[in-house]
Amino acid sequence: MNNLEKGKIGENLAVNYLSKKGFKILERNFRYKKAEIDIIASNEKFVLFIEVKTRSKTTFGYPEEFVSEQQEERIMNAATHFLETTGAPHQFIRFDIISIIKNSSQQELVHIEDAFH
Repeated sequence: MNNLEKGKIGENLAVNYLSKKGFKILERNFRYKKAEIDIIASNEKFVLFIEVKTRSKTTFGYPEEFVSEQQEERIMNAATHFLETTGAPHQFIRFDIISIIKNSSQQELVHIEDAFH
């Protein structure tokens, strides 16, 4: 399985997880300039901008450790653009990471709320 396929599987797991938690998925793979936001979801209180990181092993670190400061900044700029252009109703916004470790012997999903701002 290549990285693109692994990423899609991780995003699908994250969407299922968020849906079960009562979040409505507003967008997937939202692009603005050089940024991509994997998932934008909302409930009655929050609009979440979520980066999904999927790895098959932790030999070189946990998935969430691979979100750079530059990537965080690009995501925040894209989130601002999304809110300005869509008028999505919200009280609060939050930037989360969903970290997934998935291989033939395990599947672990960790939702890190308010991971950066």
